[in-house]
Amino acid sequence: MRAYASGTDRSATTGRPEPGVLIGRAAETAALREGLARGRLVTVTGPAGVGKSSLATAVAACGAWGPVIRVRCPGGSRTDPGALAERVTEALGGGTLEELEPGLGAHGRPTLLLLDDADAVRTACAGLVQRLLMRLPSVRVLVTSRQALGLGDERVVRLAPLEEADAVELFLARARPRVVAEYGVVARICRLVEGVPLAVELAAEQLERGMTLAELADRLERDQCWLSAPSPALRRHRSLRSAIGAPYLLCDRAERAVWSRAAVFAGPFTESSAAYLCSGAGVAPHQVPACLARLTAAGVLRTLGEPGGVRPPRYVMTRAARDFGAERLRAAGEFRVAVTRHVLHHRRLAEIAGNLWSAGEQRQAARLVRDNEADLSALVDHALALPEAPAGQVAAALAGVVDLWFWWAVHDHAEEGRRHLARLLARHRADDHLAARARWLAAWLSAPGDAATARELLGQVWPAAVLAGDDALIGRVSHVEGVLAWERGDMRAAADCFRQAADTVPPYAPGGPAPSVSLAALAVLQAPLAPASARRDARRALAQPGVREDAWATALARYARAYADHHQGRTARAWHRARRALAGLDPHPAPLDPSPDMPQVRAALRTLLTEIESPAPSGVRPAVPGPRKGGADAARS
Repeated sequence: MRAYASGTDRSATTGRPEPGVLIGRAAETAALREGLARGRLVTVTGPAGVGKSSLATAVAACGAWGPVIRVRCPGGSRTDPGALAERVTEALGGGTLEELEPGLGAHGRPTLLLLDDADAVRTACAGLVQRLLMRLPSVRVLVTSRQALGLGDERVVRLAPLEEADAVELFLARARPRVVAEYGVVARICRLVEGVPLAVELAAEQLERGMTLAELADRLERDQCWLSAPSPALRRHRSLRSAIGAPYLLCDRAERAVWSRAAVFAGPFTESSAAYLCSGAGVAPHQVPACLARLTAAGVLRTLGEPGGVRPPRYVMTRAARDFGAERLRAAGEFRVAVTRHVLHHRRLAEIAGNLWSAGEQRQAARLVRDNEADLSALVDHALALPEAPAGQVAAALAGVVDLWFWWAVHDHAEEGRRHLARLLARHRADDHLAARARWLAAWLSAPGDAATARELLGQVWPAAVLAGDDALIGRVSHVEGVLAWERGDMRAAADCFRQAADTVPPYAPGGPAPSVSLAALAVLQAPLAPASARRDARRALAQPGVREDAWATALARYARAYADHHQGRTARAWHRARRALAGLDPHPAPLDPSPDMPQVRAALRTLLTEIESPAPSGVRPAVPGPRKGGADAARS
C-alpha cells in the first residue's frame, strides 16, 4: 500500500516490496503474473485501501520483465484529460510512439508500463492504453484502478479484503515487537476494519503512539476514519479518511448524496429501502438504483447473493465508507432527517414482520427480521441518537421493538430485546397503552433470569390493562405470572395462571403468544403428575382456533402431547410424535431459509427424543415455552 513514492520513476521497482505486503495474496499474485504472461493488459481492481498498488509493485519487481516504467496517474476531479498522456510520453522518453518502439523492444524482454491509480482519468486511460497496445507491440500495461477499463483484451484481477487470519498476520508483522500476542483482541481489530490492508497497517501504527490494543479496538468500534500515519509514502494513504475520500471526490452530486444518506444503514439494504431513505433534495427516487450500481462498481458498496437471483439485490456498505458517509451527512446538516427516515422505515418493517407472524407466515417474518437484523437493532440507537430526540421518534422505535416480540422471545434474542426496551422506556414519557405492552414484553423477557424486575413491571402493566379492557394483555400478564411461578417451583400457581391465560386471551389476538401456547405450557407442567390431564390440555391446544396457522403454537402443542404420552408410558407413540414434530420444523426451501426457525422448540424436541431413547431417565425438568436464560445472546457474548 505504501511500497513506493508518488511521481514518475523510470528506474523501475528494483527493491523488494515492504515486509508483509503480499500476505494473503498468493492466489492474486499468481493470477496477475499469469495474466501478464498470457496477455498485454491487466487491471488490478478493488476498493480503496485493499492493496492494489502494493500488489502491482511487487509483481513488477519480480524480474520477469525488461524495463519497468511506472507512472503515477494524475488525480483530482478536475484533472486535465491530456495530463496522463503527457506523463506517459515523458516517462517513455519523449517523441512519438513510432519513434519509441525500436528502443523499447531492444532489451529482448517486454517493457512493463505500470499506470497506478487511474480512477480520476479512467476514460483517458482507456483510450491511451488502447493506442499504446496497438502501436507498441513490445509493451505490456499493468493498471491499478477501482474499476476495470472495459477494453476487450483486458484481464482483470480483483482484490478483496484479507481473510481474518491473513489480516492478523499483517497486523502482527507491522506491530512487532510492540505487541505481545493477544490474538483475540487483534482478531477483533481486524474484523472491525474488515480486513482492509491499509486500515490494518494504519491500526498497527497506532501502537507506536502509546495506544493499547484494547483502547484501539474500543475506538475502532465507534469510528475508523481517524486512522492515519505521520509520514505516508503516498498522499492518499496518509489517513483512511483520505483513502475513502478519493473516490468520494470522483462521484457526482447524486452519488455523493446517496453515499452519505445510505450511511445510516447498519447492515444490508434493498434498492427500495435506499430509494426511500436517499431520495429528496435533488435526488429523485428513480436515480437511486443507478447511483447504487456506480457506488458498487467503485467499491463503496458490495452486493449480497447471486446477480439475477430470485431475491432482489441487497447492498452493504463497507465500515470505512459508512463512517465517512456519516461524517459527510452531519457536515451537510442532513443527519437528523436521515435518522428520522431510518426510524420510520424500519418501524414499518417491524410492523410488517409482526403482521406476517400473526397471519401464519412465520418463516417469512423471521427471514425478514434476519435480513434486516442489524438495522432493526440500530433502530433504537438512531431513535436515541440525539439528546432532544422527538417523542414520536422514540415511540416509533418502541412500537417497532414491541412488534418484534416473537424475535426476542421465540428466536432466543431475549437479552437484546430486554436491553432495547429498557433504553426506550427510560425515554418514553407517556404512560399509554404502548408503554403497557412494552413493559409486559420486558417482564416476559426478564422472567427466566430476573424475577424481581419482571414482577415490578407486571405491577405497572396490570392496572393499565384492566383500565383499557385489553383481554389479550390481561391474559398475557397471567402467562408471565405462570412463568414466574414455574421458575420458583410453585406448580399449582403456575397451572392456575396458564389456565387463566388460555381462557382470557382471545383467538387471533396479535402481539404475543396465542392461547394454545399457554395450554401447551400447562400440559407440559401437568405431564409428570397428571398425564391424562396433560394429554387433554395438549389436545385442546391443537384444537384452538387459528392454531394451524401458528407454526410456533402448533409445534409447542405437539411437543406437549408427545411429552404427555411419554409420561403416560406410551413411549413408541411419544417417539413418533416428537420425530414428526421435529421434521415439521425443518427449513424449506433450504437455499432461501438456511437458518432454523424456533430453536427453543427444536431443542426441546431433541431433548425429549434423547430422554425417550435413553435407558435411564435424565430427570431434567423441561423449560417453559418462551424466553430462556442465556440463549443465542449469551452464546454470542
